[in-house]
Amino acid sequence: MGLEMRVKRAILRELARRYQRGRKKEKTRVLEEFIGLTGYNRSYGSWLLRNCGRKVVLSGGDGQRVVFIGEVRPIRRRRARVYDEEFKRVLVWLWELLDYSCGKRLVGSLRWLVPKLVEQRELRVKKAVQQKLLQVSAATVDRLLRPERKRYELKSRARTRPGTLLKHQVPIRTFAEWEEGKPGFLEIDLVGHDGGNAQGEFLYSLNATDVASGWIETEAVRNRAQVWTFQALEKIKQRLPFALLGIDSDNDGAFINDHLVRYCQENNLTFTRSRPYRKNDNCYVEQKNYSVVRRLAGYLRYDTEEEQRLLERLYCRSRLYCNFFQPNMKLVNKERAGS
Repeated sequence: MGLEMRVKRAILRELARRYQRGRKKEKTRVLEEFIGLTGYNRSYGSWLLRNCGRKVVLSGGDGQRVVFIGEVRPIRRRRARVYDEEFKRVLVWLWELLDYSCGKRLVGSLRWLVPKLVEQRELRVKKAVQQKLLQVSAATVDRLLRPERKRYELKSRARTRPGTLLKHQVPIRTFAEWEEGKPGFLEIDLVGHDGGNAQGEFLYSLNATDVASGWIETEAVRNRAQVWTFQALEKIKQRLPFALLGIDSDNDGAFINDHLVRYCQENNLTFTRSRPYRKNDNCYVEQKNYSVVRRLAGYLRYDTEEEQRLLERLYCRSRLYCNFFQPNMKLVNKERAGS
């Protein structure tokens, strides 16, 4: 019990004696003092003062008679459970099917996925459970899945984490303004697969994320050489479902080079770079580095041609899954209140 509630009950015990013994005018003064100190509603305050220290009989939510002696306590009505074990079992199955999404993303998927699964007879549940799956809120989903998430928690996690959604760009060559509401402006980044040993050559993953739509394309790169990075970027450009309008990278030498700058000039592409040591400038692709590349490829060392081919096959299939079957969650706007 918090300090504030203890104080309110001490005030109640002290003023209840005066209230129960006093006449009408005295009761009015005591009631005014009580509601002024506690902030209670007038009718509720008078009811507390009248019944404090007496035997009170109240009806509970289940229809039984509940007897309290002394201070009046609130009635705790037990509501019938809306989401039973059968619903939770189906929800956990869908959660695993959708790659352990958070509540907001999972709810966004259930609206269209559940009818499709029922239609294809992949999901066989009662009509009532189907309706609940379409109506459940994100907060309820997170609450029901909390015990399941704890089972999968790791004691140690990666140090890299997605940053807050801020956008600061230092333009190198600008042919058009960035239009974050229009697809075609990509943030690109290289993810190294050194396994903790940076010596020698090892594979990289070129990750490209569209700012407007969240569309992601990933390509395995043999090393940091500009020629392989540019070749992977060309492959990504060919797979995009929209025209490439701009590129935003960090200050990596694999990107900031004459070859890529000249390519952007010739094709009338916007080319910008982030500020040094500011990962939040590339927040959209940094998030995908963890949620897509690291979750698929992990943190091991890859340095052979066979492993590169395996990564390419993996990314070829994962792009369809991530772009067509996984909902995206994106910050729409920020509003600052006060200082």
